[in-house]
Amino acid sequence: MSLSPRVPELSALDVLLSVGRLGSMGAAGREHGLSQQAVSARVRSVERQLGIKVFDRAATGVRPTAEGGLILEWASHILVSAEEMASGVAALRGERDAAVTVAASMTIAEYLVPGWTVAMRHKFPNVVASVSLHNSSDVSAQVQAGQADIGFVEGPDVPSALASCEVARDHLVVVVPPGHDWANGVPVPVADLARTPLIQRESGSGTRLTLENAVPDCVPPLLELTSCTAVKAAVVAGNAPAVLSSLAVAADLTDGRLVAVNVDGLRMPRRLQAVWDPDRGLRGAARDFLDIALGSNTAVHSR
Repeated sequence: MSLSPRVPELSALDVLLSVGRLGSMGAAGREHGLSQQAVSARVRSVERQLGIKVFDRAATGVRPTAEGGLILEWASHILVSAEEMASGVAALRGERDAAVTVAASMTIAEYLVPGWTVAMRHKFPNVVASVSLHNSSDVSAQVQAGQADIGFVEGPDVPSALASCEVARDHLVVVVPPGHDWANGVPVPVADLARTPLIQRESGSGTRLTLENAVPDCVPPLLELTSCTAVKAAVVAGNAPAVLSSLAVAADLTDGRLVAVNVDGLRMPRRLQAVWDPDRGLRGAARDFLDIALGSNTAVHSR
């Protein structure tokens, strides 16, 4: 079986994901050591190969089209699988000294884990860091089943069988495109949010669980998607509201691609947490990865 000519090279997909995550050709170029012109040329080449426009360009930056949001979601899964294969092959060949298996919820995986894995490679070049992406419920299940050494979750609750510590904080933001009725700056009643079908993350995601805890009587979603990038693209394409992490929408709010909605009396702060099995504990590369996520070698406090 041969790969379809419509499937771009992994390096091109990696650049594409950086552009989608950062909202800027220049920022993606700095991340990859490329010029803005080189990134732009690579994106255009991928778009020609796919026969699909992945990004809309504007003076304030770039944003995924509706189709582009799906392309970016698929590309993310392809790159995770490729990294797992590369790490596994390296381990079989004896090229690495140790390994750590990380399970991360989607928002953390999209916006925090890339920086942590780069730091891990620089500090411990002979360690395999294999990262798999799941929603928060599945991350906890993976850790409990011994399929991951350490997990990172966004949900409001951590299973009592797991140890945990806070690695970061964010909050959820209700967002709409600039042309939406809610973009006029007038506060929206919580009841209006509850009865409006939203573009949402899938059931079991930390974002979805936090929203359901804060607004338990929400009507069923208009659309469910499994990544922040795809949700943002659907918000713009469908002129519909969504609830997303402040990490995911920071650049979009600054550039005016999305508008934050003030919902009367609604605050949705979150603690982003590392979780692990207290019986197995955190040793070696798993502990090193947590230290990088924490940003220092501070003491870990279990639940």
